[in-house]
Amino acid sequence: MKRIHLHSCLAIAFYFLVACGQQTDTTASYETETDENEGFTSMFDGRSLDGWDGDPAYWRVEEETLIGEITEGVDLPHNTFLIWQKSQPGDFEMKGEFKISESGNSGIQYRSEKLEDIPYALKGYQADMDGKHNYTGQNYEERKRTTLAYIGQKTRINPQEKEGDLRANIERNAWLGLEVVESLGDQDSLRSLMHKEDWNEFRIVAEGNRLQHFINGVLISDVTDDDPANRAMEGYLGIQVHRGPPMKVALKNLYLKEQ
Repeated sequence: MKRIHLHSCLAIAFYFLVACGQQTDTTASYETETDENEGFTSMFDGRSLDGWDGDPAYWRVEEETLIGEITEGVDLPHNTFLIWQKSQPGDFEMKGEFKISESGNSGIQYRSEKLEDIPYALKGYQADMDGKHNYTGQNYEERKRTTLAYIGQKTRINPQEKEGDLRANIERNAWLGLEVVESLGDQDSLRSLMHKEDWNEFRIVAEGNRLQHFINGVLISDVTDDDPANRAMEGYLGIQVHRGPPMKVALKNLYLKEQ
């Protein structure tokens, strides 16, 4: 009888230790998940455009997502942006999720300037997004030096070499000072990691003159801007709807951490 009683006690003790261990693991998992957004500020409350400014003809909130859309029969005269109003960050990290229609063309604008003669228009760096993922993740400078890094490129941006305005230093929609210093991977392989007409994660890291774009956790483009005359070190954030055919872009879980 004593032997049976001892075995029972040991079994109860083992069960108690396992149960405590499982509880500890669950707590650790919860803390890890919570810490993912530590230091970040939410940019979207899921209900309104609070903190943003844009043309309501193209921007709305629907089912806890930000929606930018061009509908059938609408002729958008120029690219339009939903512009973040609460800060103009320099060094920062921004992350979120996006889903874009096959014909869609959009992007996250940052360190940008407002145009005085066109409402809701920005010029500056852009983390590109498009429905076919021909350009998603590349670094394209809106209304300035155009392409600074294609998908899968780590580049150095050198100062302009030709005299005159910026257009004199652009060829085939890319900056002539674009110098590829390293490959980040095969373009087709990187594109295969992106989901068409489904949710994708993006992350932008801007630190000093280095600008990195990640899609679904993978580094897609990496720019070091060594062009002091043309680079920007701070400015507006915004989300683009590109003029063209009907399209729709949706975004959610937008977070910003300023350095």
